[in-house]
Amino acid sequence: MENYPKKEEQILEFWQKEKIFEKCQKMREDAPIFSFYDGPPFASGSPHYGHILASVLKDTVLRYFTMCGYNVPRSIGWDCHGLPVENLVEKKLQIKTKKDILNLGKDEYGSIEKFNSLCRENVFECIDEWKKTFLRLGRWVSYEDQYTTLNNSYIESVWWVFKELYKKGLIYKDYKVAPYCARCGTPLSNFEVNLGYKDIDDNSLYLKFALEKEPNCYFLAWTTTPWTLPANTALAIRPDVYYQKLYFKDESYIFVETKRNILENTLIEGKKPIKKERILGKKLVGIKYKPLYPQKIKQGYFTVAGDFVETEEGTGIVHIAPAFGEDDMNVGKKYNLDILITVDENGQVKGENLPGEGLWIKDADKKIIEDLKKKNLILKEEKITHTYPFCWRCDWPLLYYPIEAFYVKVSKIKKELVFNNLSIPLKDRNNRQHKGIHWVPAHLKRGRFGKWLSGARDWAISRNRFWGAPLPIWECQKCGNMKVIGSRKELIQDINDLHRPYIDKIFFECEKCGGIMKRREEIFDCWFESGSMPYASFHYPFENKKECEKRFPADFIVEGLDQTRGWFYTLHVLSTILFHKPAYKNVFVNGLILDSQGKKLSKKLRNYPEPDKIFNSYGADSLRYWLLSEVPAGESMNFSEELVQVSYRNIVSTLQNVANFVELYLGKTLWQENFSHLHILDKWILSSLYSLEKDVQKCFRTYDLRLATRKVGQFIQDLSLIYVRFSRERIRNDKNAQEVLIFVLINFSKILAPFTPFLSEDIYQRTIKICQNKNFPQSVHLCSWPKIKSSYYSPRVLEEIKLVTDIIALGRAGREEANLPIRQPLAKIIINKKLSSSAKEIIAKELNLKEVREGEEKKDKNFIFKESKNIKIALDININSELKEEGQVRQLIRLINDLRKKEGLTIKDEVILEISTEDEEMKKIIKKYEKMICHKVIATQITLVDSLGGQSPKINLRKPA
Repeated sequence: MENYPKKEEQILEFWQKEKIFEKCQKMREDAPIFSFYDGPPFASGSPHYGHILASVLKDTVLRYFTMCGYNVPRSIGWDCHGLPVENLVEKKLQIKTKKDILNLGKDEYGSIEKFNSLCRENVFECIDEWKKTFLRLGRWVSYEDQYTTLNNSYIESVWWVFKELYKKGLIYKDYKVAPYCARCGTPLSNFEVNLGYKDIDDNSLYLKFALEKEPNCYFLAWTTTPWTLPANTALAIRPDVYYQKLYFKDESYIFVETKRNILENTLIEGKKPIKKERILGKKLVGIKYKPLYPQKIKQGYFTVAGDFVETEEGTGIVHIAPAFGEDDMNVGKKYNLDILITVDENGQVKGENLPGEGLWIKDADKKIIEDLKKKNLILKEEKITHTYPFCWRCDWPLLYYPIEAFYVKVSKIKKELVFNNLSIPLKDRNNRQHKGIHWVPAHLKRGRFGKWLSGARDWAISRNRFWGAPLPIWECQKCGNMKVIGSRKELIQDINDLHRPYIDKIFFECEKCGGIMKRREEIFDCWFESGSMPYASFHYPFENKKECEKRFPADFIVEGLDQTRGWFYTLHVLSTILFHKPAYKNVFVNGLILDSQGKKLSKKLRNYPEPDKIFNSYGADSLRYWLLSEVPAGESMNFSEELVQVSYRNIVSTLQNVANFVELYLGKTLWQENFSHLHILDKWILSSLYSLEKDVQKCFRTYDLRLATRKVGQFIQDLSLIYVRFSRERIRNDKNAQEVLIFVLINFSKILAPFTPFLSEDIYQRTIKICQNKNFPQSVHLCSWPKIKSSYYSPRVLEEIKLVTDIIALGRAGREEANLPIRQPLAKIIINKKLSSSAKEIIAKELNLKEVREGEEKKDKNFIFKESKNIKIALDININSELKEEGQVRQLIRLINDLRKKEGLTIKDEVILEISTEDEEMKKIIKKYEKMICHKVIATQITLVDSLGGQSPKINLRKPA
């Protein structure tokens, strides 16, 4: 294997030394802008293949639009805040809880200062790792324009966004049940919850709640969260469905009626009820029952109506614990139920005499189940597998917990969110108007993303943590009055760092009562920060207002499928509220990259090779090509080192071999694009190049990158296996063919440039060195997108060469069936198609035939017959003495050329041949075909000698003295 990765590193040095990227950006700075937003990755660890895939997609599209003459800013951003960074620092410090963080220093101020300082250091260490990967990958990025969410300027713009929402009446504070991570000690948003679902095995309990006035009659309720039972204050019943009451000798049970009594047979196995009663749900509402764990409460322990009650699973009776469920809290508020908080903020059961007191909720489950069994309050217990939410960062099981938080009233703008996705008029790069955002794949528009918008819920944007943009809300300690600020100017007192704990030391005097206003301790959800990126990255509206507005909305963004409920969503929400339009026009969504077995990539499991290993083994371009050619929009793909190797072999190595051939046989030339008297193969490769350029342009305009990449790959195969292979001898001597090949390589390297920037640069540089009379741009990446003349395009030629290759394939199949190697000449082939003389010449040469004849042959034992796609051939396999001789000569030529290759000789090295053979016939054949042999093996003479030892024929070659 040629050391191609080393060649890529040399090209990197060339780009850096000659400042090719900077020149590329400079030469188009006055051109129309193609706007791109870079989804800021979390600066928390090194990039994996998912990040690399997104980077390749971004780089490819941006390179293309740059070549098309647009000014394409390559700003990059870093998401520096939030749980991803905090969790990483916690691991380094070997601490496990929020309480541990607050004990890092002498006091709370010092502890937060120390922790946040470590978070900042960690961020910049990670950014350095990312930069190394981007560089080696060939991704061009402008670090001069990079933004980090930790900068004061960025935070100030986030404050401005927040205050704008506040002024519109879309921010509110509420005490309600929210997804909560007890380990991290903070609420999460509903879309963050969707990032961490897992299948787990859990206890499934069918519980008995005794009616107060009928102690031997029980409501049956189903749960998989026993730890919530001590907080129960109601049972919910669906009012519009029928329930059944089954009477047995000692007890009776009430639960939902099901088809074919499936639930009845499941719960009460082997028992037949004495009596059955059918009751409409609404008649069961308002009945008091005995709680499993009685508490002193003002209101509760009765049945309520609930339209949310599912009857497809469970018993149709839902146990209500207002503290630990969103629906439960809504029921609690509606019926003024007591809210019993039987779990603390660390996720541990609290309350006197409660089973599992002091234990983590999932550990407490066992104690509660044991207790209920003793009381005979479990009718049935079984294990089930179900999905359960886990923290998307620390992998800790979530619970729904009552907590005060700040929310964006997304529900109020839901209709506008849907409209902006589907219907708002937007223009593409060709100034054509289309409706709504253009999604790739298209089904996400009304599917995953569209449905998510239709069901959009209010967004919890505050986090009870430390490292993040601080919430700009000050609250009076005396009267509760709130003050929201939207700029540093409003702080009155300026500080160098807007993070905690410094911002916490700024106080205001309450305008209402004169009391002290203290900042709320919460920080922003990091998704609110990244969603503010179109404005905050410019420090809008405080600076760069025109530039920001010029680039809004983005022409193009790309990230993974999970961002339909992450960054894509938050961008869309904030831009709709602020400017009543989407933040982006076109969005490409890539799927996840899994390991070779279809499992999630994991550093812990080490189920994938490190990117550096791939770079050093096959080069970045082999990885880039494989990712681009295989990535199915919106669907997952399995990582395969073997397929990266195939990309190296079929794409990189194949094109390198074409360039090697050109360097070897063409030498220096006075090149010009002035073709005349072209051979059909020259016309064909020019037609193919024209078609490729048009097809790739079309693919880029619709963001069908996989199809574009595959078309590029097919062209490489056609160039090597058809054009160069079929034209090898002709290219050596035909000036026209040489000029065509140079033209094709130079222009193809430009088409290739967005996909594989290193390979295209190598081919470009090696080709232009051959041309002595032209001043070419210094790099392929300083070239414009090629314009191939339409006069080069000939559908007829494309069709004819397609027919030729199909015939050759059938001919090879016929030879294989007859066990006749290609070195053995054959008399003729008969084809049922009309062909030009040039086409016949190609077929004869490739199949080693004396004659190509049109027509159809009757069945004959001397022929092999093959047919496909209306093509019929008859291959004459009868070998006379003359054909046999030629076959032997070809075999000898192959042996000599193999020996030349083994000795490391080139086409410039002439040799003298010495051949020994005991076969008299062979000696005569060598003499007869001496000139032909000398020409084919670049020899000046052949000497037949008596013996060279070894098997006959024995060959020795040496250079002339």
